[in-house]
Amino acid sequence: MQLDIINQPGESEPTPQKPKRRLPKWLKRPLPSTEMAFTSNVIEDLNLETVCESAKCPNRTECWAKKTATFMVLGNVCTRPCGFCSVPKGKTGSVLPDEPERVAEAAARLGLKYVVITCVTRDDLPDGGAEHFHDCVLAVRERTGAKVEVLTSDFRGKRESISRVIQARPDVFNHNTETVPRLYSRVRRNSNYQRTLDLLKQVKDEAPDMPTKSGLMLGLGETMDEVLEVASDLRGVGCDMLTLGQYLQPSPGQLPVERYVPPEEFDEIGDLCRAMGYSMVASGSFVRSSYHADEMAAEVSVGAHA
Repeated sequence: MQLDIINQPGESEPTPQKPKRRLPKWLKRPLPSTEMAFTSNVIEDLNLETVCESAKCPNRTECWAKKTATFMVLGNVCTRPCGFCSVPKGKTGSVLPDEPERVAEAAARLGLKYVVITCVTRDDLPDGGAEHFHDCVLAVRERTGAKVEVLTSDFRGKRESISRVIQARPDVFNHNTETVPRLYSRVRRNSNYQRTLDLLKQVKDEAPDMPTKSGLMLGLGETMDEVLEVASDLRGVGCDMLTLGQYLQPSPGQLPVERYVPPEEFDEIGDLCRAMGYSMVASGSFVRSSYHADEMAAEVSVGAHA
């Protein structure tokens, strides 16, 4: 069995727009009845960015209703033109020195015991924002005592930047692979597959007991064999946790969905990946890197390394 490639456009530019696909029944679910206002007010009051909003995550209503969010630091403009992502691209702003304290305050107000911090890619900064990431982890931990998962960029492969984040001793170091190598030039432009593997390997080399995590989106034209090869490569560099979810086009400006993967295929892929020796694999239509991250981390006794 394979995840069929419906269309393979030119690898250098996003796919031309096709008629919007009707969502299959397994991707339709009722909105939660709980109010999201509390989370929204905290984010707005502290002038913070979240990947929930910027990336138009389909799980935002559920997560915000539960008073949880994934904080996005280093601004709201990214320096890379990834074809799947709706975060604005272009001229970046200054790094705000009080952001670590504001993120920590938000975590405290929300009562979070597990905090996920991600970022836009900042290739314009000499260290890619690593020092700022380091400060965010320490600020959250000091203010709340919560466990902290980081979901970082690749820092252009700068080992000293990766080391600086490791020195903050995050409870999980997450860096997404996003897709298979063949599709990088249009899905994850200006990024490098080997660089991703090297980053995750460096984390394990420098902090062997620090859990590492990565994730892929399915439905962009990959085959089953390609997905399993990536999963094997990630496991080969010691990756402990893997997430596999359905790619959903955030807006008309991003790559269209090539295929909606049925739930039973997600189950099969998950089982095949678990057989590779991962501590935890989450595989399903609505799975995202930070979705239920606390529950996933709990399965692998995160925090034992601290």
